[in-house]
This record gives sequence, structure tokens and C-alpha cells, in this order.
Amino acid sequence: MTEFIQRKLNDSPAMRWTALVLVASMMFFGYMFVDVMSPIQALMESQRGWTPDIFGTYAASEYILNVCGFLIIAGVILDKMGVRFTGELSASMMFAGAVIKYIGITEWFQTTAFADWLNTWWVSMPASAKMASLGFMLFGCGCEMAGTTVSKAIAKWFKGKEMALAMGLEMAIARVGVFAIFSISPIIADKFGTVVAPVAFCTVLLLIGLITFTVFTFMDKKLDSQLGEDAGEEASDEEFKFSDLGKILSSQVFWIVALLCVLYYSAIFPFQRYGANMLQCNLDGITAEAASNIFRWFPIGAAVITPFLGNFLDRKGKGATMLIGGALLLICCHLIFAFILPETKSALLAYSTIVLLGISFALVPAALWPSVPKIIDEKVLGSAYCLIFWVQNIGLCFVPKLIGLLLSFLSEDHPALLAAKLARSHFPPYDSTVPLVVFAGFGILALIIAIYLKAVDKKRGYGLEEPNIKS
Repeated sequence: MTEFIQRKLNDSPAMRWTALVLVASMMFFGYMFVDVMSPIQALMESQRGWTPDIFGTYAASEYILNVCGFLIIAGVILDKMGVRFTGELSASMMFAGAVIKYIGITEWFQTTAFADWLNTWWVSMPASAKMASLGFMLFGCGCEMAGTTVSKAIAKWFKGKEMALAMGLEMAIARVGVFAIFSISPIIADKFGTVVAPVAFCTVLLLIGLITFTVFTFMDKKLDSQLGEDAGEEASDEEFKFSDLGKILSSQVFWIVALLCVLYYSAIFPFQRYGANMLQCNLDGITAEAASNIFRWFPIGAAVITPFLGNFLDRKGKGATMLIGGALLLICCHLIFAFILPETKSALLAYSTIVLLGISFALVPAALWPSVPKIIDEKVLGSAYCLIFWVQNIGLCFVPKLIGLLLSFLSEDHPALLAAKLARSHFPPYDSTVPLVVFAGFGILALIIAIYLKAVDKKRGYGLEEPNIKS
């Protein structure tokens, strides 16, 4: 009986997995909101006048404040204040940003004096896009801070246990959110005849995510009361010093991981923004719903395999090798989309390549994020995650804009595009070959960094190839 009383909350499998579901739910709804407009990009152009370069600016806005330093501040907040405060703040910012974005794209907002004022400057960017971008900025700050918070929460609840599996499951749950929104966003938009409806739906879900994290905070507070006697998280947080950031930034392996992260994710998340439209263009003008039905299987490949990869990492290791394999798959997939799919017009090839890309998206993050606690002191783990996310956000901020500019520039005088716009076609046929080659180029650079990381690990013994669960 005494042994039972002394057990900590996270010693109970039911409790720690419940905690995981609660925090993962917040990220599930967050991922849905991130891509709610991706499958209806063409509809945004027809209803609100958002051309690819405008859409790219909007997509980049998610990361602007993070790049300007917010994520660094977020890391300090996380290490000083703990996962409960930071998580509540993150979820609140996500919801508030979603509300602003929702207001910005409504028909009502277009008739307001504020919208008229917004249209008086930067006239190439509609007021709806400016307002939506403002909301997306705030949401992006909350979402990225939430991602680091959840990573630290999992590291805390699963320390010495199934950490890679837990992180893998969290990522899998979040990515099912991408599958869900690519499935239902075009349907909701079509049913209600407006781009506003799916955004409103996801905004409500973010409120539910705030509630689920609030429930988690009560569990985490109980765990901290148990850990207090054993130098728990709060004590560790109090030891954090700003000078500790210098230790992170001076670490060579930190920058290797950060560069790998930004290169790989720059070939994934911006592709999600444009992927459905690219499939439309490369498959002879299929509908947005049909393209979304293909693209939605991208996160499923990741969601299905990620938990198995996490379990393998926990028990067998080989994290650095997985990073190399994921980069190789990424390169192959983007080259297929660029050169083979436009020639074959094969829906089967599109489906299979999307699933393979999803598997790549499982290999890299499943190995990357559980590796960070192996190279960074737990006391500054929150800051380390945020700094990596900060570097990642630099790429995610500029790459969508770059892709949007490439699409617009390379296709601006294309006869098929001009004819489609005159005919008010359901989609504009942009040439996506060069953007896809750019994505493949990011993958090649990520592969080089991954190979170098494996060599560094072998030399210095960080244990990236070793299992997380010690026998």
C-alpha cells in the first residue's frame, strides 16, 4: 500500500497517456487551423482576390513575429514559468488570433471603415488579407509556443519511459488534424458557399483546445506537487539564467540540428500551403475537392507510421539514420511531383507519392525531437526547443512568399493562365515545376546536414543512435 501511495502520477500509464491526449488535442485543433485555407486557395482567389503571392504573404505572416524574436522570449517564458502558464498563454493566443482572422475574411468586415482604411495603403494586398495576416501572426506565436510547450511537457511526463513513442503519437494526432481539414474544408466551404465557414468551424475547435489544456494543467499541478520533494520542474525552472542561452547558441550540435530542422520543414510546410493547387495544375485541372482528397493522405502516412517509429527509437535507437532516410524520401517525392507526375497525369502516382512524403515526414520529426534532450541540458530544454523553432520559423516565414512569387512570376504571361482568369475558371493553372525543384533542393541540403550529424554523433557519443529506454 505504501508503494502505491509513493507512486507519482506519471508512473501510471493511464495518467500519462491521458495527459498526452489532452495536450495533443490542442495541437490537433491547431494543425487544423493552420491549413484550413490551404485546400481552398483557388476559392480564396475567386472570392477575395488572393493571388498566389498574396496567399504566400498571408502564409508567411504566421511566422513573422516568431522570426523577429518572439520564440526566444517564449523559450525564456517556458523555462521560467513552466508548461502550465505557457500552455494556457499559447492556447489563448491561438484562439484570439483565429477570431481576428475569421473577422478579417467575413463579408461584413469588407464593408467597415477599418477595411476601407486598410485598403488605402499597400493596395496590392486586400484588406481581408491584411486582417487575416494580423490574426495569423498572433495565432502563429501561440501555435509555435504551444509546440515547444507540448514537447517539454511530454519530456517531463515521459522521462525515462516511452518518450519517443509519446512524441511520435503527439505528432501523429496533430497530423491527423491536417488530414481532417483537407477532407472537410472544401466540403464546408462548398456547402455554405463561402470561405468563411471552415475558418469559423476551426475557430470553435481552438476554443475546445484551450479547454482541454486547462484540464491538463490540473493534472500537471498534481504531478508537480509530487515532484516537489524530488527536485521537480518548478525547482529546475528557478535555476534558469539568461546566460544559459549562450550555452545553447555556442553549441555546434545545436546549430546542426537547427539547420537540419529549418531545411527539412521548409520543404514540407510551405508545400502544404500550395500542394492541393499544384496537384490541380499537374492533373489537368481536377477540382479543389478532388485535389484535397489526394493531398489529405499526406499526413496519414506520417500519422500511421510515427508511433511505430517512436517505439522503435525507444527500444532500438538509430535516430540519426532515420534522419538520413527521411531526407532521401523527401527529395525523391518532390522530384516525382516536379517531373514525372505532369507527364503521366497518374492519380495513382499522386496518391502513392503523397503517402511516401508522409512517411518521410514521420521519419525526420520522430527522430529529431526526441534527440534534443540528449544534447541539451534539461534546465534549458524549453529555450532550446524554442530556439530551434525560431530558426525553423525563419525558413517558414520566407519560403511561402518565395514560392508564391515564383508561381506568379513564372506564370504571369502564360496563355493558359490568362485564359483561365478570363473564363473565371475554378482554378488558375500555374506552373509549379520550379517551386517543386526548390523544395527538392532544401531536401538535398537537409540530407547533407543529416549525414554530418551522424558523423558528429559517432565522434562525440551523444547517443542519437542509441535507444531511449535503457535495459
